[in-house]
Amino acid sequence: MDRTDVNWRGYIPAITTPFDADGALDLAAFEKQLGWLIEQGMHGIILAGTTGEWFSMTPAERAELFAAGGKLAPADLPVIGGCNGYTAQEVISHARAAEAAGLAGILVTPPPYVVPNRRELVQFYRDVSDAVDLPICVYNWPRGCGVDMSPDLLAELAELDKVVAIKNSTGDFGAFLAGLYALSDRVRYFGVPTSPLGADLASLGRGDGLMGSGAPLGADHPGFWEAVWRGDRDRAVELGARDRVIMQRWFTPDYGARFGNAQAIMKTALRLQGVPAGYVRRPLLELTADEVAIVEATLRELGIETRPLA
Repeated sequence: MDRTDVNWRGYIPAITTPFDADGALDLAAFEKQLGWLIEQGMHGIILAGTTGEWFSMTPAERAELFAAGGKLAPADLPVIGGCNGYTAQEVISHARAAEAAGLAGILVTPPPYVVPNRRELVQFYRDVSDAVDLPICVYNWPRGCGVDMSPDLLAELAELDKVVAIKNSTGDFGAFLAGLYALSDRVRYFGVPTSPLGADLASLGRGDGLMGSGAPLGADHPGFWEAVWRGDRDRAVELGARDRVIMQRWFTPDYGARFGNAQAIMKTALRLQGVPAGYVRRPLLELTADEVAIVEATLRELGIETRPLA
């Protein structure tokens, strides 16, 4: 497999997983949230990613979420399953559930907490690639995994049979660019920023899009890429500037949250707009009243109407 085997491009958010106030998986809310995301024009979705709180879900819950996403999403919308785990065996088990649900592919980080070395990382991804049939997106997530995979390591992983894409969330922009130029002819390459530079890179055919988080600005996110594709740089920069506001107000340069936690920020931003994103599950906690006020003020500054939280 290679980049030509998938149609992934544009804005593909890792979406939130709705839990009710007691912490139970809320598939009714998920259906409504997914409907809103589809209406807003997402180019794909990622289930059970970092934003989707995979780390607090049981294997059965993850499989249930995959099944719901595979059933509810339109056939032309790529649905990618987050299959992160501490061992290749865990990842493969989740991948089997994703395949049974009819998903388009899987997203896999290095094993969190373990901090494997290069040889171990290559073997980890090789074990997964050899055992699964779905296309794989390798996710470089240094903040969450404790390792920052270099461009040459990502190039080695791109040679594995099932690897068709890379989501590179490194805070090292020089390394991001090096990977972009070295790999985008072999694999889909995600993480292009929604800045004027990002618009220019995308216009030059460098990079395939952004696997973002939560889609709190709705149609603005896919709108950036659609503007790029039709050659309207001014509109892309305008929409990208709105995205940069939330990135700067809510997140640090390495994608950490400036307050609370990223999952609660996204769920709060969506719920303030009436989207049933649910609540976070412990060990995460909901935002404080002061933190909710920051999120609400940012949305209002961007001209987005808000409503009281339920």
